[in-house]
Amino acid sequence: MIEQLEPFVGTWRVETSLGDMAAETTFESVLGGAFLLQRSEIDMAEAPDALCLIGVAGEHFRQYYFDSRGVVRTYAMTFDGTTWTLTREEPEITPQTWLQRYYGELRGDRIDGRWEKTEPGESEFTLDFELSYMRS
Repeated sequence: MIEQLEPFVGTWRVETSLGDMAAETTFESVLGGAFLLQRSEIDMAEAPDALCLIGVAGEHFRQYYFDSRGVVRTYAMTFDGTTWTLTREEPEITPQTWLQRYYGELRGDRIDGRWEKTEPGESEFTLDFELSYMRS
């Protein structure tokens, strides 16, 4: 199943609606192809660098997220060859007071997407910021 994520492998330049910044993400197969490792480096003080490990849990993908602030999150993940989703809607290792999700569309060498979130105690999702990847 992890083979379905092959389109992600490589280096990607990152753009967001948060403003000008230099950011890059790489995806690489690790541990004999059992997992996909995502590393993100962002040259913006308010945005953390991150390391994510993506694997298969049962019949589904999971993304385990760790960042330079010490934040740990777990996302349910789907990828059907075009649409990539990450959702965080269950209890966490670190306190969670709001929900979060990402929707991205892969079109060739580009993924256009957006992060959405709820406010603490609310259930309606609103745009947090746009986040797109362009293959380097």
